[in-house]
Amino acid sequence: MRGPSRDVALAFQRPALLPWRNVLENVLLPVEIMGLDRKAHRALAEELLALVGLSGFEDSNPWELSGGMQQRVALCRSLIYEPKVLLMDEPFAALDALTREELSLELQRIFQERGKTILFVTHSISEAVLLADRVVVMTPRPGRIAEIVPVGAARPRSLGMSESTEEIARCSARVHDLLFAPEPAAAA
Repeated sequence: MRGPSRDVALAFQRPALLPWRNVLENVLLPVEIMGLDRKAHRALAEELLALVGLSGFEDSNPWELSGGMQQRVALCRSLIYEPKVLLMDEPFAALDALTREELSLELQRIFQERGKTILFVTHSISEAVLLADRVVVMTPRPGRIAEIVPVGAARPRSLGMSESTEEIARCSARVHDLLFAPEPAAAA
């Protein structure tokens, strides 16, 4: 890459919403920055907000929303210009467990409905296995790929009991074993 690409969007760990802009204006920010037609994207912004359960909040200010709602707005902002790839840097890390799982389910739905490629960075084993088709386990310093663990569970996935429970448990155990394996003894 030689610079910013319209094919790639980034969702941060914190929503980074502009407090002086309402929900709809925050979602439309990339459209303005890229010089795209705001009127043409307004309907898509409203559709995305409906997709994440925020219909009726278009005129709300960021400080009036919960953390999970703010993160949903940020997700809509990332999707507004229809990027091919979505990079997500621990977007659910600051959220409570229930909101994390709820947003994980919504992200799976968006993935299925919109067909996006998503690279999701997380330190949560359960979140990685729940969301990924493949979990790339990294080694500590220096960061290298230890193993790529395929996840063959059917979608949508949840951490509750389902026909995929065994596959999710198997993949979670493998990732856990890779991350917490004892260091090999040094040669004498």
